[in-house]
Amino acid sequence: MNDPSIPGPRPADPLVALRPWEAPEVTSWGRLPMNAVDRRAGALPLDGDWRFQLLPAPDAPVGGSWSTAHVPGAWTVQDTDDLPQYTNVTMPFREFPPASPAANPTGVYERELDVPAGWAGRRIVLQVGAAESVLLVHVDGRPVGVSKDSHLAAEFDLTHAVRPGERSVLRLTVVKWSDASHIEDQDHWWHGGITRSVLLYATDPLHLADVTVRARRDGELRVDCVVRDHGGALPDGWYVTGDLDGELLAQDSEFDRLNTEDDRVSDFLGEARVHAVVPEVRTWNAEQPELYGLTVRLHRADGTVADTSYHRVGFRDVEIDGRDLLVNGERIFVRGVNRHDFHPLTGRTVSYDEMRADLVVLKRFGFNAIRTSHYPNDPALYDLADELGFYVVDEADIESHDHAHEIADDPRYLNAFVDRVSRMVLRDKNHPSVIIWSLGNESDYGANHDAAAGWVRRHDPTRPIQYEGAAKRGWADPDVASDIACPMYAPLEDCVAHALSGEQTKPLIQCEYSHAMGNSNGTLADHWAAIESTPGLQGGFIWEFWDHGILQRVSDGRPVGRAGAGLYDNGVAAPGHRWAYGGDFGEALHDGAFVADGMVFPDRTPKPAMYEHREIAGPVRIRCFKHEGIVLANHQHFRGLDWLTGTWELALADGRTLTAPAELPELCPGETAAVPLPFEVPADGGEAWLTLRVTTAEDQAWAPAGTEICAPQVRIRAADTPRRPVPAGPAVEVDGEGLLRHPLLTAAPALSLWRAPTDNDELGGIAPRWRAWGLDSLVRKVVSVHQERDRVTVLAEYAGTTGVVRHRQEFTAVEGGVRVDESAELPEEFADVARVGSVFETVAGLDLLEWFGQGPWESYPDRAAGAPVGHHSVPVDELFTPYLRPQESGGRHGVRRFTLSAPDATGLAVELDEPRQVSVTRYRAEDLTAVTHHDELVPRAGCVVHIDAAHRGLGTASCGPDTFPSYLVAPGVHRWSWTLRVL
Repeated sequence: MNDPSIPGPRPADPLVALRPWEAPEVTSWGRLPMNAVDRRAGALPLDGDWRFQLLPAPDAPVGGSWSTAHVPGAWTVQDTDDLPQYTNVTMPFREFPPASPAANPTGVYERELDVPAGWAGRRIVLQVGAAESVLLVHVDGRPVGVSKDSHLAAEFDLTHAVRPGERSVLRLTVVKWSDASHIEDQDHWWHGGITRSVLLYATDPLHLADVTVRARRDGELRVDCVVRDHGGALPDGWYVTGDLDGELLAQDSEFDRLNTEDDRVSDFLGEARVHAVVPEVRTWNAEQPELYGLTVRLHRADGTVADTSYHRVGFRDVEIDGRDLLVNGERIFVRGVNRHDFHPLTGRTVSYDEMRADLVVLKRFGFNAIRTSHYPNDPALYDLADELGFYVVDEADIESHDHAHEIADDPRYLNAFVDRVSRMVLRDKNHPSVIIWSLGNESDYGANHDAAAGWVRRHDPTRPIQYEGAAKRGWADPDVASDIACPMYAPLEDCVAHALSGEQTKPLIQCEYSHAMGNSNGTLADHWAAIESTPGLQGGFIWEFWDHGILQRVSDGRPVGRAGAGLYDNGVAAPGHRWAYGGDFGEALHDGAFVADGMVFPDRTPKPAMYEHREIAGPVRIRCFKHEGIVLANHQHFRGLDWLTGTWELALADGRTLTAPAELPELCPGETAAVPLPFEVPADGGEAWLTLRVTTAEDQAWAPAGTEICAPQVRIRAADTPRRPVPAGPAVEVDGEGLLRHPLLTAAPALSLWRAPTDNDELGGIAPRWRAWGLDSLVRKVVSVHQERDRVTVLAEYAGTTGVVRHRQEFTAVEGGVRVDESAELPEEFADVARVGSVFETVAGLDLLEWFGQGPWESYPDRAAGAPVGHHSVPVDELFTPYLRPQESGGRHGVRRFTLSAPDATGLAVELDEPRQVSVTRYRAEDLTAVTHHDELVPRAGCVVHIDAAHRGLGTASCGPDTFPSYLVAPGVHRWSWTLRVL
């Protein structure tokens, strides 16, 4: 019933007769088969403002009052009463599959359609890029077709519904909820509307119905074409030619006609194949994405061209050899990220330029792979991935998270599973960037998956299949649909154990790992150290690229929409606006800030964790330092180092930084070479760190010349043994409570065991434990204050709900300041606290932080590989990281000393006994925990300074493993010392 070419009775009006929002067996009606033919050239765009009505239900009558809505665009971000809603697992309505709610927002889009007179005698097709979730098409009041699948295009033949040179009325009705919604339960905002472009195109009646390109790394090219004639039987004498980069391919073609005697079929099919071998072919890979331009032409018998399709072809092979995924015969590392189509103003609608900007950012930060979570992305993304160089796991629009077990084997959903997977493959099969097909996400595992996998294996045996849900049967099970073991958030120790077990049969590439919610991505470097040193582990995909904050006006709680450009910068919304997450649009059922779990902010500003990833993915590494020189390594798979250049930096503890140009050696992938030290290291100067700042030598498609790619570093001299300052100067002053008096401090140094909980702390169950211990409200009691000459010793107890911490401070007057020696004894009850250290506050006006240590961006004990040691300078107001839900941020790891100064260079200096975790912001921990959004924060005039003897790692426990035991803060005695001086 889905083939419009088959004669027979049809429903008078699909709105009444089909009611597709209630019928799971109706996946389409009147919709044309999916294909990979490029139809953009010469098409008539229908984007823009359409007449629009939002009805309460699909059966509600269309009234007389129309507003306007922009296409493409979700109505949920276009000033309607139906606002965005975010849920992760739970469906936003109570009905069980396949039912949908009676209250079902339905958008009616309408516009005039002027078909060019020159299209007379041609085949005319409407293409709707995407609609959520059911699309119904009418022309002049007559039904044309129905489609489901919110993230793939639907095409309809309008040849008999319109007249070239005359005006028609096109109506697109979009029903928000349906049986299909139960398998579109992705971790994202729920929207409604037409979210990708709409266009009208025309072809000759004799046309290319599909084109399949197979281009192998040995230069073999095979182009299979399906030909159809809209007018009836295929004419005699037609043929197909192709040219590659303007050169005609050799005529090694085969033709076959099908169904020529089947009078039940009105559109007859023919097949043709163009075959060639390209000598000295340039192969495609993510590092060197070489593309050829292929033009396929369909000719009539007289040689004239009836139809044309253009494709960019990449010659490459993908295969699995044992437990290794190979591209062009090479075992690659998959440095991936999960990506949704998202924009903070337009919801799911993303322009070509915006998608290019996404991929440029990813490329600059070392990513080489994208999983299209959890549906086929906008078609332009694949063109860009081909061009810029990304490996793509293309994922079908299937996620039934709330009802996964019931739906996986439900035969009512069988056609929908196969339909969605097969249409994705038919659309995207010619993209060299697509190296793996995914059957969907978080939908359990059942017969419906096996059926879809069977279709893919028959249609496209050139790519492997993956599906996370099959992992429950075992990572090594040979009988499941997945060719790759692709679990999500598997503990690293389990992955390593599997790879070393001798039982591994498939590549292990996690489809999700290192959950990027808030201040997160702890242990990322530890993961990659294990991946790169353990055969059988090949990488994974971080969850995820975006924080999905929607720009919202605080005054009325509505999305800003398309007119909001310029109302955000550097991750921060303008005054009067904020980044909205679940619950901010008044929805009762939601999953809060869990939608804000990306490596970049909603405006694409990179979070600090991006720099961590950039370093661990760097193409150039410093393997080791020897007295005779430095050993460099090329960590790429296919490319040499000729596209890179560099600069050496030597940072000395005494404040000096020496620089020299770097000459990178000629290294093939995987090779190492020793290079001489670029400097004669001064005999004095203390601790010394050598950094190689690697930049692009010339413009790349994704980065101009001079763009920093990585900054590997090695210590070439250890720190001197710190000398204890000699007591000098007047006696230290403390008040009656044993608190230090100092002219630059507004709050004296006190013990701190608490941090404003991160999302990982809260959702991982760690922060509730801290609160139960009373760490957020410790009560200080002075035990004794003892003063002798230039030294004051203060003993205090900090009582929580369940335990007492004994804290000792020894203040000693030294030249120009005071030395503070501290110890804290944590009871056994306090096993795993946030931090142990000192916190104090300064006077206003100290607005610049300069330090020697790791930086310049935020870093923490388990996320510090991307912050090289050096001399750094950052304004205090820029140290704080504005994660969507306010939380602990702004820390700098491995700080040896720092100064806080005013514009006139006055201020304070702090020297630390050893590298410590330090943070300087305008907020106390209680300021951050008291609010839910940054527009509610009021910065303090002075600085809140933390010096930590120990600080807990970040981990990823909001969804996935917590940090490692080595990054926890244990009970027992902690000691630290620091010296405060006036500048």
